[in-house]
Amino acid sequence: MNMAEWLVRTARRVPGAPALLSGEKVVSDYSEFAAKAARIGGLLRSRHGVEPGDRVAIFMKNSTAYLELLYGIWFTGAVAVPINAKLHPREAAFIVEDSGSKVLFVSDPEELSALLPSACTIHDLAIERAFDAVTVAIGAPVPRRPDDLAWLFYTSGTTGKPKGVMLTNANLHAMSYAYFVDVDDVLAEDAAVYAAPLSHGAGLYNFMHVLRGSRHVVPLSGGFDAMELCALAPRLGNVTMFAAPTMISRWLSAARQTGYSGEGLRTIVYGGGPMYLADIEAAVAQFGPRFVQIYGQGECPMTITSLSRADITNRAHPHWRERLASVGPAQSCVSVRVVDADGAEQPAGAIGEIVVSGTPVMKGYWNNPEATAQSIRDGWLWTGDMGTLDEDGYLTLRDRSKDVIISGGTNIYPREVEEVLLMHPAVSEVSVVGRPNSEWGEEVVAFIVASTGASPSPEELDAHCRSLIAGFKRPRTYVFETALPKNNYGKVLKTELRKQLSGL
Repeated sequence: MNMAEWLVRTARRVPGAPALLSGEKVVSDYSEFAAKAARIGGLLRSRHGVEPGDRVAIFMKNSTAYLELLYGIWFTGAVAVPINAKLHPREAAFIVEDSGSKVLFVSDPEELSALLPSACTIHDLAIERAFDAVTVAIGAPVPRRPDDLAWLFYTSGTTGKPKGVMLTNANLHAMSYAYFVDVDDVLAEDAAVYAAPLSHGAGLYNFMHVLRGSRHVVPLSGGFDAMELCALAPRLGNVTMFAAPTMISRWLSAARQTGYSGEGLRTIVYGGGPMYLADIEAAVAQFGPRFVQIYGQGECPMTITSLSRADITNRAHPHWRERLASVGPAQSCVSVRVVDADGAEQPAGAIGEIVVSGTPVMKGYWNNPEATAQSIRDGWLWTGDMGTLDEDGYLTLRDRSKDVIISGGTNIYPREVEEVLLMHPAVSEVSVVGRPNSEWGEEVVAFIVASTGASPSPEELDAHCRSLIAGFKRPRTYVFETALPKNNYGKVLKTELRKQLSGL
């Protein structure tokens, strides 16, 4: 089934319900939202000859037009290729060419137009008015099969060129249904706030709110501004949003300055990076019981495990701290295992690679059968993440398999060391990597961003680590930085930190 059918059904059921908002201002109701999407779909067919299965790319910052374009693409049966707006034009041009996109929508075409393949037509939304000038009845979207592509998601490419993850209608359906079962209910009066990029996880969560006829809100800043959200949430009410852990940390800092304590918030779903134990405890203390954690990948979007609101706030369970440090049990539509290098399932508590199977798992990588064969084996997606499952089925992430440090023949998991260092009040951010060592194979190095006004010494941090973890796990070197290198999704680039080590 075509994803655009959900928009059409909601528009017929609640045509006058507010749909798209810029800040607090209603831009479109559901009838207008669906009509605009239908016009876009009609023009893609009539002007550009876009056929079902063709790719159409979007390289734009968050806006209400972004959602209209997504549904316009699906209306015509095409495949959406959302590109992170923070990418360099050359990176975006690679994705356009690799995907074979027929049309590209941009908000600023100047740097990009000369880099694009001639087969791709570019649209500058700042001057494009044709979509508003054409009247198109809201008919039925082009029928699509479950296995047809709907979304081509490009990975962040921290270890080479990004790969196109092929997400089908069936993948997105399963992800959407699992949200209602495993993550949170959605109410008609909810306001889904898109402070994270619509090209990524936040955009994937639009479907559930379209199904329920909720409001879709793009902040006036077009992105994440902690102070803006502190003011906006109480005025909107019933705010739900997806946020990376780094966003929650910044929001927590702003909330402490302003006295904001979660007014207007209903649910914050967090994921996309490590949420350290100390950070989620502080966030719950400030904002209240409004958090749900999900663990997923582009290859299994938002749908591997979830840690419920109850698990995050429950302090009565004897293992509450262990559960709070986990990413929860498997979501209802997938099976999750922890295996060794040969694929043999590991016992409870043993560390291995996390593998997942189920309907949300991608169809494969676009035009890359070799990478697909490496990642999907016998129906199981090998995530590249290392973790443990406890006897109750709660999964705890340890690290990416490539980030494990092997010192003296013993595995050291950077996240464990990072968790300990973040317990020190003088440490704001930390990332731990391995450095080659002729005697031990590798040794632990910690990159530290100090808290405002603090100047921790290596000796102080070493004593702190010795008091909490085994001596062989503690860092042998501390490198102090003003900021850690991050990619466009806010993930720390450990590859860049390893490069820095060569000069130390």
